[in-house]
Amino acid sequence: MSSSEDDTPLVKANGRSTVTPNVTMGDATETNGDVNPGISNRFGPVQKDNDVQMTDAEAQDNGALSKRKARTSVGQRKSYAEPESSEEDDQPLSKRRRTSVKHEDPETDEDVPLALNGRKLPKAAETSIIEESDSDVPIERKLASQKKRIQQKAEKDAQASRKQESAKAAANKKPTNGIKKEPANDKKPVKRASTAKVKTEPKSAQSTPVKKGSAKATPVKKEESEEAEEAEEEEYRWWEDPTKGDGTIKWTTLEHNGVVFPPPYEPLPKDVKMKYDGVPVNLHPDAEEVAGFFGSMLNATQHVENPTFQKNFFMDFKDILKKTGGATDSKGNKVDIKDFSKCDFQPIFAYYDMKRLEKKNLPPAEKKRLKAEKDAEEAPYMYCMWDGRKQKVGNFRVEPPSLFRGRGEHPKTGRVKSRVQPEQITINIGKDAPVPPPPEGHRWKEVKHDQEGTWLAMWQENINGNYKYVMLAANSDVKGQSDYKKFEKARELKKHIDKIRKDYKKNMKNELMVERQKATAVYLIDQFALRAGNEKGEDEAETVGCCSLKYENVTLKPPNKVVFDFLGKDSIRFYDEVEVDAQVFKNLKIFKKSPKKEGDEIFDRLTTSALNKHLSNYMQGLTAKVFRTYNASHTMSTLLKDMKATGTIAEKVKAYNDANRQVAILCNHKRTVTASHANQMEKMGERIKGLRYQRWRLKQQMLDLEPNLKKKKGAKFFEMDEDIDMEWIKEHQAFLLEEQRQKIQKKFDKDNEKLAAEGEKEMKAKELENRLEVVKDMEKKFNKENKTGKVEAEGKGPTVEKLENAIQKLEQRIETMELQAQDKEDNKEVALGTSKINYIDPRLTVVFSKKFNVPIEKFFSKSLREKFEWAIKSVEQDWEF
Repeated sequence: MSSSEDDTPLVKANGRSTVTPNVTMGDATETNGDVNPGISNRFGPVQKDNDVQMTDAEAQDNGALSKRKARTSVGQRKSYAEPESSEEDDQPLSKRRRTSVKHEDPETDEDVPLALNGRKLPKAAETSIIEESDSDVPIERKLASQKKRIQQKAEKDAQASRKQESAKAAANKKPTNGIKKEPANDKKPVKRASTAKVKTEPKSAQSTPVKKGSAKATPVKKEESEEAEEAEEEEYRWWEDPTKGDGTIKWTTLEHNGVVFPPPYEPLPKDVKMKYDGVPVNLHPDAEEVAGFFGSMLNATQHVENPTFQKNFFMDFKDILKKTGGATDSKGNKVDIKDFSKCDFQPIFAYYDMKRLEKKNLPPAEKKRLKAEKDAEEAPYMYCMWDGRKQKVGNFRVEPPSLFRGRGEHPKTGRVKSRVQPEQITINIGKDAPVPPPPEGHRWKEVKHDQEGTWLAMWQENINGNYKYVMLAANSDVKGQSDYKKFEKARELKKHIDKIRKDYKKNMKNELMVERQKATAVYLIDQFALRAGNEKGEDEAETVGCCSLKYENVTLKPPNKVVFDFLGKDSIRFYDEVEVDAQVFKNLKIFKKSPKKEGDEIFDRLTTSALNKHLSNYMQGLTAKVFRTYNASHTMSTLLKDMKATGTIAEKVKAYNDANRQVAILCNHKRTVTASHANQMEKMGERIKGLRYQRWRLKQQMLDLEPNLKKKKGAKFFEMDEDIDMEWIKEHQAFLLEEQRQKIQKKFDKDNEKLAAEGEKEMKAKELENRLEVVKDMEKKFNKENKTGKVEAEGKGPTVEKLENAIQKLEQRIETMELQAQDKEDNKEVALGTSKINYIDPRLTVVFSKKFNVPIEKFFSKSLREKFEWAIKSVEQDWEF
């Protein structure tokens, strides 16, 4: 088929305009010129998905709509032949729809199976997606209207921002005497007026957003200028392919010491052997190592009991057996290992489990010594010299051989990850720097001097053929500049978002199929935070994104609901039921028309590169990825502006997390409930219950001091909570005794460690026995309380006033923990970390921290504070996204 057919109109021109009557699709309502923001129904009940039959499409098989341009897919794309007849080409779109509606009977439609190239995904059950989600339905509806309000505000802000820039441009034009001023300022948001001076200069030690190692914080204005200078040259984004430079020099000098290889394999003791059909077998060390991969992880049942994991492992294991001469019994007879069910890895597991236990039970001093030795060995590899600055290296260790796990339902889970040899590794280093020597008897694959790349070493792994890179650490200058540039680009998008939304709304009804698909795809990416697809440029586990959605990944439920079900990034299943704009529903129905079937693409005229090229017309460097960052950051910014956080620190933290949760829901950053959630909530509940028990004991101690308080305060004040009974009290007391015992043991070990370090004599076991007498006294006290029902006052000089103060402090702790528990429960289905770390501009979190006097440590861990040091030091509470 000719490529020119990409421009085939949906309605052929006939020299006169045709008025298209309004025709409804089921119960779909017309948009009246507005495109409704998408609503996710994932928190609603999951029901059987009945995909609407494509009867209207079948009626148009010979129409212009059926003309499709063949293109290559990630796997095998479907090619659509030119129809023999085109008698219906002149029929308007509305007319053909009206014909098809008569045959539509959604009530009797069969369920369309959701599969990925023949590999069926299980139907999503309610329990597999959410737990106890009905209570969340109201917030979803509430957030839908909030989303619309936020988007309307964003469009007004964009118009105002462009007007303001136009006015500034006009004002700046007069004194130039006809000389054009820095046209790139409108295109690149990270530039400032001062950047012109450093445009061609190489990166210097001073050109970073945050100075490393300086005692004083840099003033905000200077910091912003420095960030702009770095961003001028720093186009690289660390999560993209580092070898595809953008033509800019990232460094002038680079020195490092290479990578750390995993230790060689140590064969198992001669008495530890895998068994086959009950017979211990001898294996070549290479085969024994692979058997050990599986045997050492028998406790990881989610993997070793997975049929796909077992199948892939056994396939690779048999290949290695074949290469290494197979297996033999104790007499040297060949043993043909061909049935996985006859393999017994238990002896191997017992050995490795014993080694793990031995390591765990090492004395603290020995653990400390081993760690110090390891740190000393790795110290030369932990830092590099980047343009004369000492920068921390991130992942300098070469991955050890093991069994590939994968994420989600990865089809290659269980495959053997081969040991990486120096001959597979490419080193990137400065021309004048000494090349780190490879291990003795080996050589590097290649040594490069790529000044456009920010990687230090790279190799290709054998499972998916992906390239692994040694990069700088998250808190390095380069990574900070990359993050800064990413969020600045999202800030720039807010100036253009109204135009983009206006255009895709208009092109929803475009006569060209490619334009209509483009508009629909941008709508889905903007409204539901779908990834574009094919972003990483690698063939991995049939994962898809918006542009590569297959027929079976999209189920239509009239009047305007769409169910997405596919394996997304990292092979994690994406399942969501959403309400879309009526025109979007119509378009998706057209895109699924016959002769399309399972395995065929929805957006068969569109590629990710074509979509990104289209988006770059609005703004330099704009890609589909930027929408996720923009929507998350802009939504959070709007919510924080409206927030009046009051109360305790814990209440303010919860208010922030509530806003973060709304961002995650609105921007579709969701997750399934983790398997450990129920257990974690139970533990938190037990801790709260334990505090309430301690509160009761304090009240009983008040009665011990002043029995007449029962009349003054009332008997109810001193009653035990209803959910606390004697059986639970005894269990909790046993827990408290064990906890105290462990504290004493730990303190004793630490004291001995300190004495040994100072060259003094260590304490004997008798001292530990004496210290443990406290636990025995506690046990006697608990037994007496349980027998008499009375609690004696404790502590030095106990008074009712002291006990009341202690109760008040306990009340605050209980309230804080209950807030934390509620927060955790509310967030069980949303990925707060994903939103906060990757998509919400960290400067917004800093603004909240400073505005409401909440320590930044409440939101960012130590590693995140290092990663976002540039954000923490560069803004005050009045900064706006």
